[in-house]
Amino acid sequence: MTEKKLVDLTVTEFVEEVASDKPAPGGGSVSALGGALGAALAVLVGKTTVGKEKFAEVNSEMEGVVSRGTELHQKLNKMVDEDTNAFNDILKAYRMPKDKPEVRSKAIQNATIGAAEVPLEVAKLSFEALDLILAVAERGNKNAITDAGVAALFADSAIRGAIFNVKINMLSIKDEEIKTKFKRDIEEMLEKLDSKKERIIKVVEAEFS
Repeated sequence: MTEKKLVDLTVTEFVEEVASDKPAPGGGSVSALGGALGAALAVLVGKTTVGKEKFAEVNSEMEGVVSRGTELHQKLNKMVDEDTNAFNDILKAYRMPKDKPEVRSKAIQNATIGAAEVPLEVAKLSFEALDLILAVAERGNKNAITDAGVAALFADSAIRGAIFNVKINMLSIKDEEIKTKFKRDIEEMLEKLDSKKERIIKVVEAEFS
């Protein structure tokens, strides 16, 4: 019988899978799910705004948020499984016969690079989601403002969690050019992450004062 995808499990089953003694799914898959939820919440706020006469001026923008946000959460949802699969590929590479060390070493390196690329993409997609979340927080339906706030927290955690996983895999990557690119991509996101998240949180908090 084909093993079920992580995203096809019930919430309870997925949580139990994370809490099991297996090394994966772990923080990488959880980060991808967090990013998917953040993007999905942006879509929720956008949908509560679209078609409302009060928000006619931003209707087109909110339709764009719904469209792109849907693409983001669907991509991130797929990466819940991709992250675990990438980790399992590393395990498979390490289990290869040691009688051909060069072949085994190359397989390990390729798998490790792949295991860094997946969370890096999770971080990038979640980072893009923050712009959508800011849009709905500032100009969307204020009745759903707390959903925008929660979306920002999930996206922020997804980015930081995914970056942890990129960094841990970078330690085993020998290709300095690839490592430099990964490092540059990470730094570009982290330079802007705090300000992006805090801007959203301030908009949300302002509704409570």
